[in-house]
Amino acid sequence: MSDQLYQERIVALAKAKTGSGKLENPTKTARRDNPLCGDRVILDVRLDGEGRIAEIGHQVRGCLLCQASASALSAVAVGRDAAGISELRHDAERALGREPGEAHEPFDAFAPVAAHKSRQECVLLPLEALKDALA
Repeated sequence: MSDQLYQERIVALAKAKTGSGKLENPTKTARRDNPLCGDRVILDVRLDGEGRIAEIGHQVRGCLLCQASASALSAVAVGRDAAGISELRHDAERALGREPGEAHEPFDAFAPVAAHKSRQECVLLPLEALKDALA
């Protein structure tokens, strides 16, 4: 894989491991697997009384892109409800060139992945797991 794909910001997100780990007493848990590459995300959330994320944790067995995406998601998910998470998904889609418009921090870091269609699902897998957990 091209060094251009693993830019400094993506590597930094993965190394930060924001939200990494299992939550004690999560409200909901979801698991998503990517059968094409073998990535797996288990995502725990604790919701407040209004359906907003109070705490998030993830366990990722996967590539650097999946790890970075889970870390980026964890950094911005707390305080959001399902609609807010949907907007984050659209932001990630914009970064990957799947939707028009400009992506925002932290998902704008994934813009280099737009040129690597086969790797885009790696970025979206944590967002899919969170969507399942909030359903």
